[in-house]
Amino acid sequence: MRIFEEDNGQMLIGGISAEELAERFGTPLFVTDEFALRLNYRRISQAFSQHMPIRVHYACKANTNLAVLRVLEQEGSCIDAVSIGEVDTCLRVGFTPDRILYTGVNVSDEELEAVVDRGVMINIDSFHELRRLAAISTGDKVSFRVTPNVGSGHHDKVVTGKKASKFGIPLEEIMDAYREAVNLDLVPVGVHAHIGSGGQSVEPFIEVTEVLIGVANRVEEELGITLEFIDIGGGIGIPYHPDEQEMDVEQLGAILTRMVLEDSNVGTFALEPGRYIVADTTVLLSRVVDIKETGGKAYIGVDAGFNNLIRPAMYDSYHHVVIVNRYGAEPEAEYDVAGPVCESGDILAKGRMLPEAQNGDLIAVLDAGAYGSTMSSQYNSRPRCAEVLVIDGQADLIRERETLEDVLRNQRVPERLMQ
Repeated sequence: MRIFEEDNGQMLIGGISAEELAERFGTPLFVTDEFALRLNYRRISQAFSQHMPIRVHYACKANTNLAVLRVLEQEGSCIDAVSIGEVDTCLRVGFTPDRILYTGVNVSDEELEAVVDRGVMINIDSFHELRRLAAISTGDKVSFRVTPNVGSGHHDKVVTGKKASKFGIPLEEIMDAYREAVNLDLVPVGVHAHIGSGGQSVEPFIEVTEVLIGVANRVEEELGITLEFIDIGGGIGIPYHPDEQEMDVEQLGAILTRMVLEDSNVGTFALEPGRYIVADTTVLLSRVVDIKETGGKAYIGVDAGFNNLIRPAMYDSYHHVVIVNRYGAEPEAEYDVAGPVCESGDILAKGRMLPEAQNGDLIAVLDAGAYGSTMSSQYNSRPRCAEVLVIDGQADLIRERETLEDVLRNQRVPERLMQ
């Protein structure tokens, strides 16, 4: 969890007070620190690239804001895309097709054709997809997503690598997939797995790397093909709680690359961090609009809800909250922080010790850069909020606040209903 600078009790983001940003751009408001974004990318890239050639594929489903993507394109990142929409979004900001790996699940023929048309490599998820792809195009380089029987993640809903997962080809069938790809005139060049999201332990990453090395070696021994890359997917977590320790990515990079270098002939190591790169770069600013006590519990009512940040409602996720206009002040009372959505589950934070809240205070929900904006909605006919990028005292609007007209724009009432 990031520690922010403070000036006379005011929390600073990118050299600007959070209160000033809220007054200028309104609330709710996502604020992203560009310097932190660049630093996170460089940290994870260096942790692995100092040992062997790598490709860092930013898992853009975490945050697809065009400005965020442009920053990472400038940093030299590659992309992990899971839809044709993500592919086209990344192409729009300057990523070339060779820097994008497409890993879909339950992909339609139309989407496969579109990805092939863009010249983007496909990471194949099933035998059915393999055969449909070969009917569309041959001679293309491909990779395979294997289900490694290794799972990790902060919640059952984000564990993806266990047996019987909807993702990937079962480990015991993966060699049949490579053989069939060759017979169908496709060119296998990689192997991929993803174990889950938000893991803080090194051990599952070691396990999945062992599995992928085993697959790569079998492909070489049985088919005479030396794969170009091993891709361990994403899932590197961050410390959302103040008392959590950050994963040692230097250690992770040293261990995993050594395994690949010593135990295989694969030349490139690939990984797909999303949360690690963007989560702690962004806070969600929200204004206190109500304070009440009921049933022995004190609530701070704010103008942001799970329409802005769904993770606490969907995954029971913890996000640290602070009162930014009294940043660093001693806690005095326990509160639940509740949003305006008409659902009992619209609680952003439970049982938090905070300074005594006052109407008009400004709350910051930390670590909101991953799966905040991208999973936001217009539920309760609430327009999506604005987003701002800050660095060195400069603030730029990178997403305009929606209006009700934006919410209703594509709806139509048949003329016969207006009679």
